Amino acid sequence: MKTFLTPAPLRLASVVTVMLGVAAPAIAQHHDHSQPAKQTQDTLARDEHAHHDHGAMSQPAPATTPAAPREPILAITADDMAAAFPAIDHHAMQHPPAFNYKVTFNRLEAWDADEGTGQAWEGSAWFGTDTDRLWLRSEGERMGGHTESADLEVLYGRSVSPWWDVVAGVKHDFKPGDARSWAAFGVQGMAPYRFEVSATAYVGEDGQVAANVEAEYTLRITNRLILQPLVEVDIAAKDDSDYGVGRGISGIEAGLRLRYEVTRRFAPYIGVVHERTLGDTADLRRADGEDTRDTRIVAGVRIWF
Repeated sequence: MKTFLTPAPLRLASVVTVMLGVAAPAIAQHHDHSQPAKQTQDTLARDEHAHHDHGAMSQPAPATTPAAPREPILAITADDMAAAFPAIDHHAMQHPPAFNYKVTFNRLEAWDADEGTGQAWEGSAWFGTDTDRLWLRSEGERMGGHTESADLEVLYGRSVSPWWDVVAGVKHDFKPGDARSWAAFGVQGMAPYRFEVSATAYVGEDGQVAANVEAEYTLRITNRLILQPLVEVDIAAKDDSDYGVGRGISGIEAGLRLRYEVTRRFAPYIGVVHERTLGDTADLRRADGEDTRDTRIVAGVRIWF
C-alpha cells in the first residue's frame, strides 16, 4: 500500500533541509578559527626574522678613516731634529774639581763709643775637598786706633758626618806685649734646628787650658732680610793674670744683627752687641778699674767669595 505525504509534513521537511544546508558551512568556519591565527603568528615571526641581517651581526662595522687635517703637517727635517736634540758636551757632564775653597767675613763692623771709635772682625776660610780641608779662622778688635786683641787659627778639618767636622791645629794670639800660641782641637757644624755651632779647646804653652763655644742662628725674615742672633762663651781652667782672665766662665758676648743681602755675597747690617765679664775675670777687671760690661750699636758688612 503506498503512503503519500501530506502537504504539512512536506513543508516541514523542506525547512529542515534548508537549515541544515546553511548551518554546515558556519560550523566548518567556526572550527577553523584557531588554525588561521596560529598561521598568522608564525608568518609574522618569519617576516620579522627575515628583516635581520645575520651577516651584519657576526662581523663588526668597519672603522671609519679620520678626516685629513685642514692644514697639512710638514715632514720633520734634519734641522728640526738637530734643534730638538742638540749635541751633548760630555765634558760639561763631568764632576766639578775636587778642590774647592770659600772665604767668609762674617763680621766687618765698626762702632762709636766714649773711648773712641772701634772696629772688629771675624772671618774664616777653607781650602780642600768635601772631606778634608785646611781651615783658617781669625777674629780681633781695635779701639781708638790700637789693636787690643787678635788671633789666627790654622786647623785641619776632617768631615765625620754630613753636618759635622773635627778640627785640630794651632792658634796664635797677637796680643800686644804678650803673644802666645796654643794647640787647638774641637768640632764645628750644624746642630739640630739649624744652629751653627763651634766648640774648641785650647792648651797653652805654659799649661793654660781654655775653651770657646759659639752658636748662631740664621732667621730668614724675607728672601733678603735676615736676622742673626749669636752667643759666644769663653771658659778658662785656671787663673791667668797676665791676660786678665780668671778661672771659670770668663766672659759672654751676645749679639743680634739684621742684614740685607744686596747680593748673596754682600750684605750690610746693623746690630747690637752686649759683652760681660763674669766670675774671677770680672774681679780682676774691677781691680784694674775697667768696666765689666759693655753694650754698643754696630754697623758693618758680611762678605763671602
